[in-house]
This record gives sequence, C-alpha cells and structure tokens, in this order.
Amino acid sequence: QLQLVESGGGLVQPGGTLTLSCAASGFSLDYYAIGWFRQAPGKEREGVSCIDNSGSTTNYADSVKGRFTISRDDAKNTVYLQMNSLQPLDTAVYFCAASHYSGTYLDPHWFDYWGQGIQVTVTS
Repeated sequence: QLQLVESGGGLVQPGGTLTLSCAASGFSLDYYAIGWFRQAPGKEREGVSCIDNSGSTTNYADSVKGRFTISRDDAKNTVYLQMNSLQPLDTAVYFCAASHYSGTYLDPHWFDYWGQGIQVTVTS
C-alpha cells in the first residue's frame, strides 16, 4: 500500500522552529518530486514548497521564502520541511504529496499521492 505519513507538527510560539517529516512506505520516493502544501480553515490548499526527484531543484511560495527549507534523504525515503521564524499566518494543516512529473510544481493538481496531513499551530 502506497502511503505518505507526515510527522513533526505541533504547537509553537511565533518566531519558533518546527521540522516536518514526510515518510513514504510501499514505494520509493527516488522517482518523485515531493511537495508540501498547507490548508488553513476556510482557505484553499496552497503550495508551500517542492523539491524535484534529484534534490537539485527546489521551489518556494513567496510567503515562506527565506524561512522554510525543503530537503530529502532518499536513503531514509523521507522529505523534510524545516520551518523557521514561524508566524501565526503559518498555522494550517500541512500535507506532503508525491508527483511523478518532473519539475517543482506548487499546484496540487500535479500530485498523485497525498499524506493525511498534520496540524501546525503558531500562537503565543
């Protein structure tokens, strides 16, 4: 069974740091671009970051550039999203997703497999 599982979410104060992990089971991430998305209550799902299958190209939404870093460890079949300088507007459910298309898309329509999501709450 193909599965993506997010971990590392939780509650953090403004200015804090969290690192999300996206672990794959049932398939190898080697051939997939991996994206991170988020969805706040009442809002559409938005692309946050994406890394291509080689790990050489990344893409970030303007709202997180300079604060978030995406990386992958194919030996662990895991992709990470390090989130620094978190702000209340970053509060959302975060999802990881895998795409068999080449490129670093931030549009969810390009993605084939999705995790169940994990809550990130930034509040004082």
